[in-house]
Amino acid sequence: MTQVVIVEDERLIAERLRSLVLACDEDINVTAMLASVSQAKEWFRGNSPPDLIFLDIQLNDGTCFDVLKYLDHSPPVIFTTAYHEYAVKAFKFNSIDYLLKPIDKEELQKAIQKFKTLSPEQFSLREVNYDKMNNIITHNHKRRFLVKLGDQYQNVDVRDIGFFHYEEATTYLMAMDGKKLPIDYSLDQLEDVLNPVDFFRINRQYLVSVEAIKQINSYFNSRLLLTLCPETTHEVIVSRDRVPDFKKWMDC
Repeated sequence: MTQVVIVEDERLIAERLRSLVLACDEDINVTAMLASVSQAKEWFRGNSPPDLIFLDIQLNDGTCFDVLKYLDHSPPVIFTTAYHEYAVKAFKFNSIDYLLKPIDKEELQKAIQKFKTLSPEQFSLREVNYDKMNNIITHNHKRRFLVKLGDQYQNVDVRDIGFFHYEEATTYLMAMDGKKLPIDYSLDQLEDVLNPVDFFRINRQYLVSVEAIKQINSYFNSRLLLTLCPETTHEVIVSRDRVPDFKKWMDC
């Protein structure tokens, strides 16, 4: 018997989800229905983890990741959300299953079937950056950079940035108009503060905006060659290990 926990702060939605889950698979037992982050933490503190969690993204007293960060080892999770496409794209890119509200029985059935066919490693959230996903939910992304040039400061909107480039121990912001400005951020730090729907780390030297990518070509050794705007003097290559995620990012 598959043990399932539902975390949903709207009682009627939780009851409907429970009914749909039981109708989809009679081998499922809904162990608990929890309505908040605090209630979920208390339940998980005193109980063994279930086989599967249906988890609402936004709860009254926090987000789903406030629950997941509390767990030592997260069971497989199927997220439920009323969020618009902007947020859903980010969840899709991170290879997390989700169901849009109002939940459709057929889509629920597919999600449950996916859970049953995937191995625990394939369905694991251990590689997910919870803080980054929390930023997606709360729209807590950097919107502009204040750059110092001599005695002056220049404000650059994120929408006007083509890419970031690391060279000679310095990170540069490359604006769409061709300006090259040094900034006091590492590429790792930028990954945490920028919207991952709009920016992708293609290799150790480049973090690019989707708007800056003008052309994508196949390259030897299963890599990809990008043509960016503004133009670069060096070849911009998507590293082999990042190609699968890059394709998902471009296609989400």
